[in-house]
Amino acid sequence: MSIDRSYIRVKAMLVAPNTEGTAHAVSLNAPTSENPSGYHRLIGGSVELGETHSAAVQREVSEELSAAIRDLRYLGVVENIFQIDGEAGHEIVFVYTGRLDPEPASRGATLTESDGAVVPVVWRPFDDGAEQLPIYPAAVMRLLETA
Repeated sequence: MSIDRSYIRVKAMLVAPNTEGTAHAVSLNAPTSENPSGYHRLIGGSVELGETHSAAVQREVSEELSAAIRDLRYLGVVENIFQIDGEAGHEIVFVYTGRLDPEPASRGATLTESDGAVVPVVWRPFDDGAEQLPIYPAAVMRLLETA
């Protein structure tokens, strides 16, 4: 299924720390022309018409990971303007933090996208200076610094 990127999309995403608080769960996405090794993305997705962003992040986590969120806390909003395979994209992302229940396995975890695609879930260190893959939305790291 093709994604219509001709308008600004509203998203709700989660920074989901592990039990130790050293890493957070992200999806590992396929290579693009801009990111030939792939990229990490926060877990979450689109806010549907008539849905609050709080309800959206909980629904998305339930649908994608069959998990609930414990201790859900709103962090703020970031704007994400990007290119993916040469196509412009623009998102307004409401960012939350909270623990996943159950927590994804340390290896071999996956999530299922709305189009049925299965995507790996990995643990990205909060101290990610050595990480080779970018994370999107990128501005979330600045938001975490002020949390």
